Amino acid sequence: MNFSGKQALKEVLGEIPLTAEVYWLVRQRGKPISRFSLKRLHAALPEATAQAAAFAQAAPAGKRVFIFATMHYWIEHATVLGLALAGHGHRVTLGYLPYGDWFKPISRFDLRRQNIYAKRVLAKAAPLVQIASLLDVHPASRQLPRELATAVEQVSAYDTQYTLQVETFDPANEVYRLRQERNRNAAQAALAWLQVNRPERVIIPNGTIQEMGVVYRVARFLGIPTVTYEFGDQHQRIWLAQNAEVMRQETDGLWRAFQDRPLTQEQMDRLRSLFTARQKAVSWENFTRRWQGIPAQGGEQARRELGLDLRPVVLLATNVLGDSLTLGRQIFSQNMAEWISRTVQYFSGCPNVQLVVRVHPGEVLTHGQSMMDVVHQVLPHLPEHIRVIGPREKVNTYDLIDVADLGLVYTTTVGLEMAMNGLPVIVSGQTHYRGRGFTLDPVSWVGYFKLLGQVMAEPAAHRLTQQQVERAWQYAYRFFFDFPRPFPWHLVHLWDDYNSRPMSAVLGPQGQEEYDATFRYLTGEPVDWQAVAG
Repeated sequence: MNFSGKQALKEVLGEIPLTAEVYWLVRQRGKPISRFSLKRLHAALPEATAQAAAFAQAAPAGKRVFIFATMHYWIEHATVLGLALAGHGHRVTLGYLPYGDWFKPISRFDLRRQNIYAKRVLAKAAPLVQIASLLDVHPASRQLPRELATAVEQVSAYDTQYTLQVETFDPANEVYRLRQERNRNAAQAALAWLQVNRPERVIIPNGTIQEMGVVYRVARFLGIPTVTYEFGDQHQRIWLAQNAEVMRQETDGLWRAFQDRPLTQEQMDRLRSLFTARQKAVSWENFTRRWQGIPAQGGEQARRELGLDLRPVVLLATNVLGDSLTLGRQIFSQNMAEWISRTVQYFSGCPNVQLVVRVHPGEVLTHGQSMMDVVHQVLPHLPEHIRVIGPREKVNTYDLIDVADLGLVYTTTVGLEMAMNGLPVIVSGQTHYRGRGFTLDPVSWVGYFKLLGQVMAEPAAHRLTQQQVERAWQYAYRFFFDFPRPFPWHLVHLWDDYNSRPMSAVLGPQGQEEYDATFRYLTGEPVDWQAVAG
């Protein structure tokens, strides 16, 4: 039988009751299929559940909490989180959808096999964590309210951009159609389940893309307080947001608490050490990423190697296309590519200024459209005053900052670092540090081009004041060291972290002291930024 024939048979079998369940029990003998494996969770659950149960017995009654996850790795993480919350006394339900891939089709038959496998594994968390597969929810109505139907379309578009690493796509694209179907089904099931069970709190990873983004929007549509969480590049730290998408990195509350509080010398030294490490392309403390391919060589050496003369230098730093920090971040441009395209067009007629486009080094790990292509579509032959630095070129971005007179960014954190160095920075996308008092923030194309003209007419006059530079440093410290909250288990290193910090340690006295506030914030207690140490 050819592949399409097998798939057709599975689709038929998938609609017949108990066929997938019997097949899984008889032929698979309880083993996972494909990438959808919960083997490490299966091994850890008995002991983790027992340890959490010991603490749950003495814990005061908490809230009714619903945690939702999809994809095997998020399901594993959400289960461990759910056990920890149960150990704090909360009544936890783990909702899930048993997908192993977000962009590949799967037959109903195989999906049901994965579902019964997940149920059998997750049942080991009972009775502390109740299990609810949204695949088993059969809504009485398939009609979605208009607001949720619109949300499904938006999330599906984000999913397609994220998957294909593009900003524009054909609505007939197979990925988009797949994401529409799955997101619509998830919205219908989540709406039905949440309306009937009505938890006091909903907790969701990410909250922007895939079924997790859809369930977040359903919870907010129903007015249920919701927390989203994600992980950056720091061990033992978590980003979280209350009634907001965590990838928006909303720092308003944090900044209100700290904007008038100068940094101590110790804090300045710590931040300086972090950025020295970034410049030298070495890891530092609990940060896992090396931000540059080579150490800084010095601005003047970079100027010589790139053939830059003494004309003013404008540094445009790009983001990685399709990154979740760029999705839906447009302010006056249609997207990041249009912003880059029109900016390059503008500078093609300004030979008195040198434009350096620094393509994000992270593009070496992507498969989508490169920002180099965007530039070359506008200017197939670059004039001598425009230089594009590709993601593989051994150029340190901090050397470019040293020789620049103006920075242009969409949402990249490089804009914050430019401001820390006193550069005027024009921010064209909705990023967390926009509007904090040390960037230039246009809201229209007219305002953008007007700012470009004003700054390049007198670059030196637009250098940041000492007060603005200090403000940028204050913000950077709070964003890097206070915004991420202490948390024991990183998604990427879950089982290594869990072996170092098992449930009994996290729920014990030392773990309570270190992580208790974060668990309270995850269950909806307002974040008290004033109480944050430092």
